[in-house]
Amino acid sequence: MTGFDRGKLRLGGLSDRKNKVFFPNDAVLPSAGARELPPPGAAALAEAVQRIRDARAAGRPVMCAFGAHTIKNGLGPVLIRLMEDGWITHLATNGAGIIHDWEIAFQGQTSEDVRTNVALGEFGTWEETGRYLNLALLVGAWRGLGYGQSIGAMICEQALEIPSAADLERDAGRLVSTDPERAAAGLDLLAAVKAFDLPAGSMRISHPYARFSAQAAAFRLGIPFTGHPMIGHDIIYTHPLNSGAAVGRTALRDFLAFTEAVSRIDGGVYLSVGSAVMSPMIFEKALSMSQNVARQGGQLISRHYILVVDLASSSWDWQRDGEPPVDNPAYYHRFLKSFSRMGGTMRYLQADNRDFFLGLLHAL
Repeated sequence: MTGFDRGKLRLGGLSDRKNKVFFPNDAVLPSAGARELPPPGAAALAEAVQRIRDARAAGRPVMCAFGAHTIKNGLGPVLIRLMEDGWITHLATNGAGIIHDWEIAFQGQTSEDVRTNVALGEFGTWEETGRYLNLALLVGAWRGLGYGQSIGAMICEQALEIPSAADLERDAGRLVSTDPERAAAGLDLLAAVKAFDLPAGSMRISHPYARFSAQAAAFRLGIPFTGHPMIGHDIIYTHPLNSGAAVGRTALRDFLAFTEAVSRIDGGVYLSVGSAVMSPMIFEKALSMSQNVARQGGQLISRHYILVVDLASSSWDWQRDGEPPVDNPAYYHRFLKSFSRMGGTMRYLQADNRDFFLGLLHAL
């Protein structure tokens, strides 16, 4: 099977790209006001606030998975405050959320015009985003980091440490018999170093807007920020430096870190905000794995609280009526159907993510 040759692509400079989101102008600060939610939404928010307070008082996790629009809508500073104040113990997002957060930290801008740029053959073909994020994943895989952790480390450290080819050959060779997975990560990085003639040493990468990066703050605070990408979904796959092996190693570490947090979710809280596919898909597998181990010890994860937040309206009462029949359109609301199957208590809140996160922070 013959694959597309990414070496033929003409990549543009990120500074030349026209964007739709600009920082600090579009940043939502923790002090910003939130629109008042209608009574049902206000009640759901109040219940979530109490559940979060109870969970944290009991030392249980409060996990928050979100789609990329949370970052594009400028909510990084609000997520940072929720982490700093101890309310959120784990953040999870998709590959696009990782990218938007990094582009904001790197240049204070993100969100290109997809329709225009696809027609021009320019969508996603940006040198800096592809080069630095793919390199961060290669280096992070070698360092034993996860997907989000690799990017957060690059932002916080303002650099990537590139080993020499000789050092990688020596160290990977020593690890082949004792730690073959890490040896393989070293060989992946070695292949990139040789193919792209990368000089050894500290590659300085300035991030003048790092204060707005949620994944940088998570790295600084030691809070898991896990990335859950899908191959081909994100613009970093257009770049020749992209390594499926590095993506797989770091993303798998993140999924297992996510699952470890879910294994402690009994009595805890799971917030799923604006993620129609990624969040329900990873949660159901993580919960099943966790339940498998819990049942072996005679236990059951059953006291978790799930709040799903999205803009879509829902006329089906999932708590009262259970799962709708397959001929009902509500059945195909994946983010509601999946979470309704996950036990515990599930609530749905129809709200803009800005109003939800600001309302949540202010109430807490």
